[in-house]
Amino acid sequence: MGKPGYRLALFATLLAVVVVLLGAYTRLTHAGLGCPDWPGCYGFLAVPMSEHQQTLAEVRFPEAPVEVAKGWYEMIHRYFAGSLGLVILGLAAQALRRRGEPGQPLKLPLLLLGLVILQGAFGMWTVTLKLWPQVVTGHLLGGFATLSLLFLLSLRLSGAAAPLPGLSARLRSLAALGLLLVIGQIALGGWVSSNYAAVACVDLPTCHGEWWPAMDFANGFHLTQHIGPNYLGGQLDSDARTAIHMTHRLGALALTLVLLLLAWQLRRAGLSRLAGLLLLALGVQISLGISNVVFHLPLVLAVAHNAGGALLLLTMVLVNYRLRASSVGAGHARETGAAEYRGHGLGAPVAPTALSHEEFRRVG
Repeated sequence: MGKPGYRLALFATLLAVVVVLLGAYTRLTHAGLGCPDWPGCYGFLAVPMSEHQQTLAEVRFPEAPVEVAKGWYEMIHRYFAGSLGLVILGLAAQALRRRGEPGQPLKLPLLLLGLVILQGAFGMWTVTLKLWPQVVTGHLLGGFATLSLLFLLSLRLSGAAAPLPGLSARLRSLAALGLLLVIGQIALGGWVSSNYAAVACVDLPTCHGEWWPAMDFANGFHLTQHIGPNYLGGQLDSDARTAIHMTHRLGALALTLVLLLLAWQLRRAGLSRLAGLLLLALGVQISLGISNVVFHLPLVLAVAHNAGGALLLLTMVLVNYRLRASSVGAGHARETGAAEYRGHGLGAPVAPTALSHEEFRRVG
């Protein structure tokens, strides 16, 4: 099934889902500094477990007492991320070996390889810069980007995308806008998480009992925060965190309206399954977002909210891929047809294989 490399790309996509969720779990359990160094843990390949190892670890890092559970959360995430990097390296090597073969992407696997190397750097900076929000958010976005590109590679290697006739450019533009808004909302979610603003508002639909509470947007979105402090737990005051939280809510509202319009347009275009999948992913994510506020961010729901974001992103990648495939397929068909008509000297769209020699003579 699929072209060479399809199964490996699909496996990498599933592994990337695990890595994204492990990253969310590590962040939400405040284990981002469970190991104060990188790539090891207190100078060891694994979390120090024996009394001797822990004594040595405390000598090396006196400001970071050993917390075994948090250390393992961090290291398991690193192990899985490293494994994903090796799989992506394999995909890039396979693409280079098969370059020039029909339907074999080359730029996409190489882009993924560069991205996963950059992700490794962001993982290091997350620790060395002590959870600096800009780096934490960038690391989260890089993880989602890796996941979505691996899914796109799987789609391209699956060979299952058939052109969808009669779709308008306006529909493709709306789908592209929806994808950009999903990416923006994920970035806002990362900023909420890295600044510990998820519980800045604990009521719905108001915040602190007000429709427009006191908010400090200047400090909430101050992107040049100082490097140096330990950002575990956040450094912003209440009004700044409220501004971040409310912006995420407003972004969710705008995104919902656009995706509902997109689902309606997809249904009108005869793509009911895509529309249904989009509505399902959107509904799940809205429900999880509301539940996180109502139940005050329980760990299970918080991790599930990250999973819902990943599902919504992959759904939008699928929608855009199918619509893009229809555009490319239709364009290729028009070019092929035009060439055939010119070759027969005909001005009407008559399939040459459907006409006999005598019929061609009469048409001429």
